[in-house]
Amino acid sequence: MLLMLGVAGATTAYAEGDPMETVNNFSNFIFGLIRAVGMIILGFGIVQIGLSLKSHDPSQRANGFLTLAGGVIITFTKEILALIAG
Repeated sequence: MLLMLGVAGATTAYAEGDPMETVNNFSNFIFGLIRAVGMIILGFGIVQIGLSLKSHDPSQRANGFLTLAGGVIITFTKEILALIAG
């Protein structure tokens, strides 16, 4: 029943303007999502480092710094790819 409703309710989408603009907008949206995930991981890494300093746990501190580094890399993915691509 839901499939029939989905097929019957589908409408045709007409693209207007330059198709590359649409692709660029979609790319910016995806990179925005990736940046948001990177910021969350970055914040989690900072919290891990803070907790490890409080509890004097070196293994948690190492994990915190690795998480922090991963968050920075994920946050700046678009800029890193732009540098690599030239």
